[in-house]
Amino acid sequence: MIAIPPDVDFCDVKCGAKKITLTNLRKVFWPASGKTKRDLLLYYSAVSSALAPHLKDRAMVMKRYPNGIEGKFFFMKRTPPYRPDWLETCSIAHASGNVIDFPMIQDLAALLWVVNLGCIDLNPWYARCDDVDRPDFLHFDLDPVPPAGFAQVRETALLLKEYLDARQVESFPKTTGSRGIHVYIPIHRSPSQKEVWSVAKKIAVELAKQFPNTVTAEYRISRRPPGRVLVDYNQNAWGRTLASVYSVRPRPLATVSAPVTWQEVEGGVSLDGLTMDTVPERIQLLGDLFKPVLRTRQRRGLEALA
Repeated sequence: MIAIPPDVDFCDVKCGAKKITLTNLRKVFWPASGKTKRDLLLYYSAVSSALAPHLKDRAMVMKRYPNGIEGKFFFMKRTPPYRPDWLETCSIAHASGNVIDFPMIQDLAALLWVVNLGCIDLNPWYARCDDVDRPDFLHFDLDPVPPAGFAQVRETALLLKEYLDARQVESFPKTTGSRGIHVYIPIHRSPSQKEVWSVAKKIAVELAKQFPNTVTAEYRISRRPPGRVLVDYNQNAWGRTLASVYSVRPRPLATVSAPVTWQEVEGGVSLDGLTMDTVPERIQLLGDLFKPVLRTRQRRGLEALA
């Protein structure tokens, strides 16, 4: 973990042979608690050993909050020209003909450099840079439609797990850090992004038919029935991203998108207890609960679900 003085606005830190200048360290990012940009950088330094493998070799979409969670934010894909020479980039050709050089977070130095731009949460691609059309996993974003709350999200997550278990497909949950749960399904890296998206849509639609009073797969906001939980499959589309595991979210309590066990989901895990203050110690106690997402490659996973 790096050391950042508490009483300065700027400082240089070293990560091996690399030096990063950290700026605006005393700027308040969470007004209700007084948490600062320095607190954010210290958090990411503390969790970096667990986080780094989940970001490695992936293009990063930057969502920048230069004035904290109550200020305006903006998305930035292209790596700014003032990047350090050692920062690796991932060149991705888009349908428009543009080739965009996304930053990649390959180590602690790159992580701190990106977070220092005001990136509160981290949004990596699902596919690695050497083949951006072949994802490593399929996933779902479970999002409550008011007046549904997190209890209904947990219920829906368990229905999804039951669906996957019946097909002998492993799945791994994490909180979104916002309102819902993400469920990740590691797959063998051969189907295209469009094929993965098609299977995810099929599952979401089937769940909505089986449990119409609980689940919706309706992507259009105006047509979603109230009180249901959206099983969002569309985040599997090419170029879409979700907040990565261990991302801090721009929420008042500085909640974190944290991996949890299925037993915790069943037992009533809450979002508010998984924060920038508590997650580093949780990692020390439990290790990286999302590590199986990296090493599990289900050859028949997508076939069993198609």
